[in-house]
Parts: sequence; C-alpha cells; structure tokens
Amino acid sequence: MARPARTWLQRLTGRRGAIVPVVKLQGVISADPRPGRLNIAGVAPLLKRAFAIKSAPAVAIIINSPGGSPVQSRLIYKRIRDLADEHNKPVLVFVEDAAASGGYFIAVAGDEIIVDPSSLVGSVGVIMAGFGFVGLLDKLGVERRVHTAGNNKSTLDPFLPEKASDIERIKQFELDIHQTFIDVVKSRRGARLKAPDDTLFTGEWWTGTRGQELGLVDAIGDLHETLRTRYGKDVRLKVFEPKRGLISLPRIGFSVVGLAGDVAATIEDRAVWARLGL
Repeated sequence: MARPARTWLQRLTGRRGAIVPVVKLQGVISADPRPGRLNIAGVAPLLKRAFAIKSAPAVAIIINSPGGSPVQSRLIYKRIRDLADEHNKPVLVFVEDAAASGGYFIAVAGDEIIVDPSSLVGSVGVIMAGFGFVGLLDKLGVERRVHTAGNNKSTLDPFLPEKASDIERIKQFELDIHQTFIDVVKSRRGARLKAPDDTLFTGEWWTGTRGQELGLVDAIGDLHETLRTRYGKDVRLKVFEPKRGLISLPRIGFSVVGLAGDVAATIEDRAVWARLGL
C-alpha cells in the first residue's frame, strides 16, 4: 500500500509520520450510560472525530468486549460502516482480550480483523438469562398481586412458573436476533468464512488462532507492529477513547441508591466477562 503524501504542515515542521486515529472500545455493550459501558451515544462522537482526520490513511479500532445489547452492537457497527463509506477510509480492527458476541458484531465492521493468538472471538449467538423464584414468596408469607392487560404481559415474571407458550415466543425472539447477526457476518466476511453455518454460528467462541483458521478474522498481529509495517516507522497514533469515571460516592438523601446501582452494574459486567473465563 502506498504511503500517503505529506501535507504542507508536515513538510513545514519536518514531521513525516502519517497520523492514524485509533478508537478504543472496551467494555460491556449496553444502553446504560454508566462509564465503562459501550453504546452508540458514547461511541458516535469518538468515531466522528476519528474519521474527520482527512490525512489519515485508515482508521484503527481496538475492541475488547464480551458483548451485550444486540441493538447497541448493531448501531455501533452501522455507524462505523456509514462513516467508512462516507470518508472512503479502510477500517482496521484490532482485538485485545475478546471480541465476542456483540463485540464480534462490531468487529466485522472492519475491512480487516487482526487479533492476538489468545484473543477470544466469535460467540455468534443470542442468550437470555434470569432467575425463577416460584414458591419463595409463599415461604416468606408474602402475597404478590399482579394485574395485567394482555395475556403475555407477564412473560419472564420471575415469581410465576414458566409457560410453554412463553418459552416458544422467547425462542423465536432469539432466533430473529440470531439471524440478523448471522446475516451481517456473512455479508461482511463473505468468502473469507471457511466453515459451515453449523460450526460458525452455534454461539461457540474460539481463540484468535482458531478464528483465523475459520475465517472469522484475517490475521495474527498487534496494533503497533501492523501500523508501522504499513505506514512507516514514524507513524503517529491519535487515540480516542471514552472518558472513564469512578463509582459515584454516597451523598445525602439519594446517594445509596445510586451507589447500589453502580455496584450492581459492576457485578453484572463481571458476570458477562466471566462467561468467557476472563
């Protein structure tokens, strides 16, 4: 690939290296606005600034995510592709620990996906999980009263027994989302996929090495080596990443509820990562 022409400012200042914007996307994918979560509201401004660098020969995206919301995953994926097409720039995706489930959905927005041999990739599937507390209230001597308009309004109520009709509807819901995921992967990876659907799309995840063999990713490598090889040893990186906040401290009146929510969100995030053994 030819190196980009030096701009007048680079000639004037003697700075030769190409500038490559790097967008860091790390965390569970969720519409929840808490720091550390990935969603279109937080990611869109970063992408816009990265693609706006006209002299950049490409945009690099670092992904480290176990997945999460299918809607937010697709919105981020689509924003990346829309901007790439608008600015006519190639997108290089670099996977760190994981690009699984929704994380992999975002990764396929890249023209190339580059991973570490031990990265975890794939998990093209859909999961819904919860708890059932049927009988608990009886043991506690508590009477629960639920009134609905609509026969299916109480679907997934943890204090009611599961119904066969509810399970069937939920399964169809999952299958619809799964098919959307599969269609996007096929449209982006195309002939690069090297295994049948019943191998690739079962929800299983693989190491980066195995992912390359299956055609889910393109190469083994890392950000710095890849960009130096392609754009010269003087390449300069301009990093864009979400601001990270601390868990909110208790304040008089309403703070304990906020703190409890932050702690619960942290536990939830850890549970999602734990499914990958991370």
